[in-house]
Amino acid sequence: MKLSVQKCLLTGFVLFACVTQNALAEKPKYAADVPSSLITPDSVQTDYLGELEFFDGMPNDLTVQKAYDFLDTYRAVESFLSGMPAASIYGLLEGHRGIGMQPNDLGITETLMDARSLWLTPQTTTPYAHAEIDVKNGPVVIENPGPVLGFIDDAFFLYVTDIGLAGPDKGKPFKYLLVGPDYTGETPQGYHVVRTNTYRHWFIVRLFVADGDVAGTVNAFKKSIRIYPLAQDDNPPEQRFFNLSGRQYNTIHASDKTFYDELNAVIQYEPANAFNPELVGLFASIGIKKGQPFAPDKRMQKILTEGAAIANAIARSIVYRPRSESVYFYPGERRWYSPLAGGSSEFLDNGERVLADRVFFHYYATGITPAMAKPKVGTGSVYAMATDVAKGRYLDGGKTYSVTLPGPVPAQNFWSFMVYSGQTRSILETDQKTGGVGSNSPNLKANDDGSFTVWFGPKAPAGKEGNWVQTEPNTSYNCLLRLYSPWV
Repeated sequence: MKLSVQKCLLTGFVLFACVTQNALAEKPKYAADVPSSLITPDSVQTDYLGELEFFDGMPNDLTVQKAYDFLDTYRAVESFLSGMPAASIYGLLEGHRGIGMQPNDLGITETLMDARSLWLTPQTTTPYAHAEIDVKNGPVVIENPGPVLGFIDDAFFLYVTDIGLAGPDKGKPFKYLLVGPDYTGETPQGYHVVRTNTYRHWFIVRLFVADGDVAGTVNAFKKSIRIYPLAQDDNPPEQRFFNLSGRQYNTIHASDKTFYDELNAVIQYEPANAFNPELVGLFASIGIKKGQPFAPDKRMQKILTEGAAIANAIARSIVYRPRSESVYFYPGERRWYSPLAGGSSEFLDNGERVLADRVFFHYYATGITPAMAKPKVGTGSVYAMATDVAKGRYLDGGKTYSVTLPGPVPAQNFWSFMVYSGQTRSILETDQKTGGVGSNSPNLKANDDGSFTVWFGPKAPAGKEGNWVQTEPNTSYNCLLRLYSPWV
């Protein structure tokens, strides 16, 4: 050893360096045989990060930087994909607040939905009614929803309860009481009590139109339904209604880095224990922490931009080109599929969460209930989606297609075909505005055998105008079939 011990001591850790330099001059020896699988080579080649370099298993500075950049990008991607349900419900509720609605107000598409409103896969053949219910300041009463089909989802888009025909009220006069996670007061008699883990919720119902009388159906619903705080039970306020038909507003979460701002808003508002700790830990790893400002530095801003772009591409690939055969209803070239094909609204299969199906559903659709995934005969709904005519050949808005629904159609209430933009996942905007046809369409004609053929294209085939859904050349779209209250 050329350096003296005294000099090494005087220079602090130089002693360690001196000893290490000589000790590692030879190849390390181990007390026992060490499997090669435990040893990290000095140089490792990867597809995504290039060369990673180590000194006897210790990563050098550049490798450390690459590793952390990749880890943070991965966590940004996973936060987008796993946090999508929370951002989706946030976007939905905030979109309605943006046009003046407040908690407990009821918005109704009184003259049906149209393509002016940006929604994830709505339909235009029956009216919707919905409200934000916030229990942060105490329980909320929902009174007499009536013979509707609906449900309540929480701030993470988790199912809370069914409402109406598929719910405990069965369409009869009824009072629900939605109670929040930190309420300690008494719950009075005469209510169906529903407890929840979050503050904000979405209440949504579909109204069933009899004999084409949309206005009469809406007016009857308005006379029965009431939503108000339990604290005002002795003297409920007058119910406020908003006509949402024809309004231009957005309810869809962001697909760029501002997505993380939406997710942060949810975490800041909801109780600290509202969500799975593993999930909250994931969000915290990219700077979204309860009670702390979300202020990513320049490096993290770049990573969040990258993460959102990758996650958006992943979500769109899962939705429009699923690789799992389990989502398809038929083998071969009949390409109808659904993330609910497995029959679970929690996306469970033999104890495992099917992560791709959850991403699929929440990127594409709005609202979740078991009545959608595994409906009982005569209640709930069934969905089937199509994006292409063969693998790799998307539906083309400039071409004409047809689909025949065999008769008798197994839908007790109604059925419909709708088309949605490949960009927004909302109703495809055309001159037709309705974006679809269904059993309630006034000019729909059945075939002689009781089946129905529906045509999709930029122009209606001669004599088929009542069975036609308009598309746009050079524009992507997908088609969704709905069967409400299926009887098989």
